[in-house]
Amino acid sequence: MNDPEVTMPDTRQPSHPLHAVNLAMEAASIALALARRVPAPLRPVADQLIRSVSSVPANLAEGHGRTGRDRLHHWRIAYGSAKEADIHLRLLLGAGAVDPERAKTALTLLDRSRATTWRLLHPSTR
Repeated sequence: MNDPEVTMPDTRQPSHPLHAVNLAMEAASIALALARRVPAPLRPVADQLIRSVSSVPANLAEGHGRTGRDRLHHWRIAYGSAKEADIHLRLLLGAGAVDPERAKTALTLLDRSRATTWRLLHPSTR
């Protein structure tokens, strides 16, 4: 008797229609995993990283569902949170508390998310 074909489930998260959200989600996934392993003396910085990096995709997605000034308000918050997350991750990187290669990947993704968000906020500069 033949065994049914076994397939591995697709563990990737579904794509969001707004590209900036996808970039932010990928950056957040890496940053959150890094923050979990930060030693006790640097936990306050890691906690701030967790809050700020989580705020980026959440506010981008919420803004995507809004219109007018409310939409822009959420996208501005996301942009600021991405800048904040960048600094917290750089602090942890400078302290040697996180894996440098994974941190650099997250920083690159945050930068790309910020650039995409900037273009959402300033459509006339495209």
